[in-house]
Amino acid sequence: MPPNSSPRKPHAKPAPTCVPSELLLYCRPGFESDLSAELQARTGALNARDVAGHVTAEPGAGYVRWVMSDGRAANVLHRELPLDALVFARQSLVALPPLVGLSREDRLTPIIAQVVASGWSFESLWQETPDSNEAKALAGLMKALQKPLESTLRKRGALRRKAGGRRLHLYWTTGDGVQLGMSFPGKRSETLGGIRRLRSPHDAPSRSTLKLEEAWHEFIPREEWPERLHAGMQAADLGAAPGGWTYQLVRQGMYVYAIDNGPMGRELMATGQVEHLREDGFTWQPPQRLDWLVCDIVDKPMRVVDMVERWLLKRWCREAVFNLKLPMKQRWAEVARCLERLEARLADAGVEARIACKQLYHDREEVTVHVRLS
Repeated sequence: MPPNSSPRKPHAKPAPTCVPSELLLYCRPGFESDLSAELQARTGALNARDVAGHVTAEPGAGYVRWVMSDGRAANVLHRELPLDALVFARQSLVALPPLVGLSREDRLTPIIAQVVASGWSFESLWQETPDSNEAKALAGLMKALQKPLESTLRKRGALRRKAGGRRLHLYWTTGDGVQLGMSFPGKRSETLGGIRRLRSPHDAPSRSTLKLEEAWHEFIPREEWPERLHAGMQAADLGAAPGGWTYQLVRQGMYVYAIDNGPMGRELMATGQVEHLREDGFTWQPPQRLDWLVCDIVDKPMRVVDMVERWLLKRWCREAVFNLKLPMKQRWAEVARCLERLEARLADAGVEARIACKQLYHDREEVTVHVRLS
C-alpha cells in the first residue's frame, strides 16, 4: 500500500430518492367507495400526524389508493392498518407513486429506475391487474416482461436472496400505467391479486359451498384444521337448503343439523351425517352445545346478528361463520354497525371472543363473519 494512503471504504448505499408515500389496496370492483369509507373511518381513529392523507378511487377500478400528506412514507399507516383487520381489502401494499404514460417501446427503464431510486430489495416479483375482463388483456404483456424484469433487477441488486421475504408487486392498470408496491410476510395475502380461487366440487349441491370453504382458509390457520375441523364434531347449518354449506361440514366428517323448510340434496342426505329439520332457522334451538354454527340466510344483516348473538351468549356453539347480506348503499356503515353491536353485546355479557370479518372472493353483495369463543 502506498505511503500515507488509507484502506478503501466500501461505497455507501445511496439514500432513497423515491418514497413509498401511498397505500395501494385491492378490492372487489364496485366496492371502492366502501373500502374508501372504511379507510377514512379507521384512519380517523389513529394518530392524525402519522396517517394524514386522502383517498383516491375510481368506481369499478378494483383498487383504492391512500395518498399520504406531504409525501411522507406510508409504512407507519401500513403497520397500523393490518390487512386482516380490513373488511373490504383483498391486498394491502406500501406503494410508490404510479408510473403513467409509459412508452410501449420501453416500459422497462422507468420501472427499474423507480425501484433503484426507492432503495427497495426483495425476494420475488409478482405482476397483477385489477379483477376485470379488461385487465385480463394485459396477461401477455406481463408474461413478456417477467424474465427481463427479473434479470435486470438481479443485476441491480434489488432482486436477491435473503431479503426478509419481501415481495415487489407491479400492479398494471393499463398497458402504459403501473404502480409498484411492496408486501411483507405475515402482513399480506399470499394469493395472486388477493384472490383465493377454489374449484367447485362436482357433487356439491350448490356453488355457495365455496363461500364456507374460503372462509375456513381465511380465518383458520391451515395447521389448526385438524384440531378445529375434524370428524365427529357436531354443527348446525341455518338456512341450509339445498346444502352447499352442509356439504363442507359433512366433508370434514361432521354430523349436521340442517335447518331449512326447503329440500336438501339427495346425495348429502344419503351420507347419514345430516338430520334435516324443517324449522325456522331464527328460532330453532340445538339439543346440546355444538362445535360449529354456520348460516347463509338471506335477511337483514342486523336480524342475522341478533340470532347469532343469542347463540354465542348462550354458548350453543364454539365457533360460527355467517354471512351478512349488504344493502345497496352505505355498506361499510352497515357492516360497522353490525360488528360494533356484536362486540358490545358479547363484552357486556363477559363473553370473550375473537371476531373477524372479510368480503371474500366468493362473496358478492355480502361479507363473511367468523367468531370464535375463548
